[in-house]
Amino acid sequence: MHFTTWLTFFFAACVIAVSPGSGAVLSMSHGLNYGVKKASGTIMGLQAGLLLILAIAGAGVGSILMASEFAFSVVKTIGALYLIYLGISQWRAKNDVPVAGNAVGDRVANTQVPALSRRFLTGFLTNATNPKGIIFMVAVLPQFISHDAPLLPQLLILGVTMCAIDLVVMHGYAFAASIMQRYFRDPKWLKSQNRFFGGILIAIGAALFFVKRSPSN
Repeated sequence: MHFTTWLTFFFAACVIAVSPGSGAVLSMSHGLNYGVKKASGTIMGLQAGLLLILAIAGAGVGSILMASEFAFSVVKTIGALYLIYLGISQWRAKNDVPVAGNAVGDRVANTQVPALSRRFLTGFLTNATNPKGIIFMVAVLPQFISHDAPLLPQLLILGVTMCAIDLVVMHGYAFAASIMQRYFRDPKWLKSQNRFFGGILIAIGAALFFVKRSPSN
C-alpha cells in the first residue's frame, strides 16, 4: 500500500470517526454515566463491531448485503430496533444523586454500572448492526485496496488505522462527557441527560429505517 493511499484513508477515517453517530452518542452516554475508565469497555466493543464490518466488507459479504434487498433490510431492521431499544433503556434509566463528596467519583459510585461483558456487547452490537457502517465499508474501502497486492495485509493496515483513530475519538467523546458529571448532581439534570441521549439514540435508530441500499449494477 502506498503511503499516499494510506494517508488519504487516514483523513477519511478521521472524518467518519468525528462525525456524530450512534457510537459517539453511546460513548458520551457511558462516559457521562460511568466515567471514562468504565466507558473504555464499551468503546472496545465498538471497535470489535467495526472490525467485524471491515472483515465482512473485505470478504465480499458486504457486497452481497448491498445487492440483496432482503438481506440488507434484515440487517437494517435489527440495527434500527437495537438502537431504539438502547434509547428507550437510556430514557428510562434511573440514577441516584450523591449528597456530598467528589462529584465525579460519587456520580459513578452511585450509578449502577453494567458488567464489563455487557458494556462490551452493547458497543459491539451498536456498530455491528449499523447498516450505515456496512455502506461506508462497501462503498469506500475498495477504493483504498490495491488488487496487485495481497488483500490480508492491506485489510490489517486499514483496520488498525481505523480502530486507532476511532479509539482516540470515542475516548475523547467519553472524556468530554465525563467532565460534565459535576453539573448533573440535580435529579432534574440527570433525568434530562438520560432523555437527551436516549432521544438521540431513538432518533438515529428511527432514521436507519430510511437508509437505502445502493442499486446493484
